[in-house]
Amino acid sequence: MNQIKFSVVVVRGVVALSLSIAAASICAQALDIPAAEAVVIANKCGKCHSIDKQKDGPSFKKTASKYKGRADAEAKLVTHLTTGPTIEIDGVKEQHLKVKVKDETALKNLIAYILSR
Repeated sequence: MNQIKFSVVVVRGVVALSLSIAAASICAQALDIPAAEAVVIANKCGKCHSIDKQKDGPSFKKTASKYKGRADAEAKLVTHLTTGPTIEIDGVKEQHLKVKVKDETALKNLIAYILSR
């Protein structure tokens, strides 16, 4: 009887783990690249940032590398992109522009785009 209960618990655990992995995979696939690139264009992010080249601001690739594996990556970028922090470019301090998006989903999609580079 205990072996049967143990088997049921193991099967349930495997099913739960499989569902979690599938959900994570679906979330990762949910990235809407054209929508994120439209936000980049609309907010003129390309003036200071590039996907893989250093401009006045770090490349998206460098930002993704900086935050790789960090649990707080999304939260840090949400704060940076929505609060207009003071940044320094060539020794001159200025305000980073706040990203204008229609909703939180678009902002999170942009952040996922940056972190996926």
